[in-house]
Amino acid sequence: MNWITNFVRPRIKSLMAGRTGETPENLWKKCPGCGDMIFHRDLEAALCVCPHCGHHMRIGPAQRFAMTFDGGQYQELPQPSVVADPLKFRDERRYTDRLKDARSKTGLNDAVKLGYGKLDGFGAVIAVQDFDFMGGSLGMAAGEAVIRGLDTAVEKGCPFVLFAASGGARMQEG
Repeated sequence: MNWITNFVRPRIKSLMAGRTGETPENLWKKCPGCGDMIFHRDLEAALCVCPHCGHHMRIGPAQRFAMTFDGGQYQELPQPSVVADPLKFRDERRYTDRLKDARSKTGLNDAVKLGYGKLDGFGAVIAVQDFDFMGGSLGMAAGEAVIRGLDTAVEKGCPFVLFAASGGARMQEG
C-alpha cells in the first residue's frame, strides 16, 4: 500500500472538488485575419475589429443593435409574415426544411431584423442582415422586413440604416 496513492491523493482531490481549474474557452478569440489571440474585452472595446490587423469580425443583429443605438437601448420591430414556400421549391431538400433548419439554428424568423431607437439622440430605424441565416440571403420575408423598416422610418420622420451582409437573393423564392 502506497501512502501517497491511498491517503494524499484522495485528500487533494476532495479539496479541489468543484474547481475545474480550466480557463473558459470564450475569454479569447482567434482572429481569422492574422491568427492572433484577442482577449474578449479588448475585442468588445474595439467593436469586433482586430486591433492587430484591422480584420472585421462577423457580428449578429443583437450585438449590432447594442453597438449602434445609444446606450444599447432599442425596440425590436415585428417581422412581417409571408408565405413560407410560394414556389413549392425542391432540389436536394425541400425549401421549407431548409428554412426550418436556419430558423432553429439562428433563432430568427428570417435574415433581416429591425430595431428602432436613438442614434446620437435622434430616432432611427435600423435593419441588420444576419449572414448566419442562409447566408443573409434576401427572400420575401427579408424584403418585406426592409419595406416595413422603410415605412416605419417615413412614419416617424427618421433615417433608415441598413447593415447589409448578404450572399444575394434566394433562388428558391423566384
